[in-house]
Amino acid sequence: MKRWKLRDKVMVILCSASLLFGQVGLAWATSEYHGKTKERPSKEEKQTTFETTAESAVLMEPTTGAIIFEKNPHKSLPPASVTKIMTLLVATEAVEQGKASLKDRVKASEESSGMGGSQIYLEVGEEFSLEELLISVAVGSANDASVAVAEHIAGSHDEFVAMMNAKAKALGLKDSKFVNAYGLPAEGHVTSAYDMAIILREAMKSPVFRRLTAIKEYGLRGGEFKLYNTNKLLWWYKGVDTGKTGWTNEAKYCLASSAERDGLRLIAVVMGTPEPRSHFRESIRLYNYGFARYRGVTVAEAGSQIKVLPVEKGTLNQVQVVAKGRIGLMVPKGQEKEISHRLVLPESLPAPLVKGRKVGEAVISQKGKDMAKFDLVAGGDVPKASLWQQVGRVFKEVYSNK
Repeated sequence: MKRWKLRDKVMVILCSASLLFGQVGLAWATSEYHGKTKERPSKEEKQTTFETTAESAVLMEPTTGAIIFEKNPHKSLPPASVTKIMTLLVATEAVEQGKASLKDRVKASEESSGMGGSQIYLEVGEEFSLEELLISVAVGSANDASVAVAEHIAGSHDEFVAMMNAKAKALGLKDSKFVNAYGLPAEGHVTSAYDMAIILREAMKSPVFRRLTAIKEYGLRGGEFKLYNTNKLLWWYKGVDTGKTGWTNEAKYCLASSAERDGLRLIAVVMGTPEPRSHFRESIRLYNYGFARYRGVTVAEAGSQIKVLPVEKGTLNQVQVVAKGRIGLMVPKGQEKEISHRLVLPESLPAPLVKGRKVGEAVISQKGKDMAKFDLVAGGDVPKASLWQQVGRVFKEVYSNK
């Protein structure tokens, strides 16, 4: 694979800067989740002077699913290697569920070694760890490694594709059907910009996925075979830390990625951009559009303590209540002071408690209107106390008060 030249990087950076300062003010076109109900933007809100050469595009705030910009968001199109986001999602879920290990040794089959397109040139019987193969998929977009991973996880490539489609159904996706795990052209192999944003949002919940897709370069086969991440925004755009590119003649240039700046995370998906590097350019334009107009208001980071509640009939008298994920909201710049929050929690909790179990909610409001709800969970295990433990505690309290 060829390294990108310095002049190419400069060109994209200059393009990025000119777009950031050259765009006029645009209408706020978002759709937000209020509880489980998604409100679509009005016709007036959807009107915008922003344009993109992508055939289909979505800019999403992943915490609430708010759509900042969309163009043909549900148009089913060939995704090329952006497909591999779903491949990595299914594979990393299998690892995190204990069905596979990153240390597993995987031998290349005849089917996997016979793939074309982007590849690491697997030979039949060649052995790698599952982690090395996943890196080859995430960084080098290797089709042969995708098949090897699929066979190891599901027993066969076809069974793995069935898992991909089952995951798409579980996520409620309507525009997607997967025929293979690597993204080469196949009849009926399609997804949409909106569906891919949802897939990436789900995949980003996995620390393994996040780590693999953030790797810029990797030396395979003892460092002799160098992989460079196809997602050049990892170098070119501040805040981008995950994503996957794709290209075929049929799909043109595609990219699904995510970036975070100043507490605001966005997902940008562009499909069907016409010329080389245009998927990077159009993604940068989308990011500049979003970051220039919106700000993230963070109430609490994931895992932070929100409150301490008493526990009834437990081996412990109290338990920490923590944020399951980041608690925050995206707002247009200048409206940060309109945001407030409240906690919906009981006065006490009954034992037993399991770490991670939902015990309440944090509700974020803007101008008094509820905008989003976030789960609050138990920060630790609290087993139920035995009868003798409870009796002993009563006696201890009685005598300590004398």
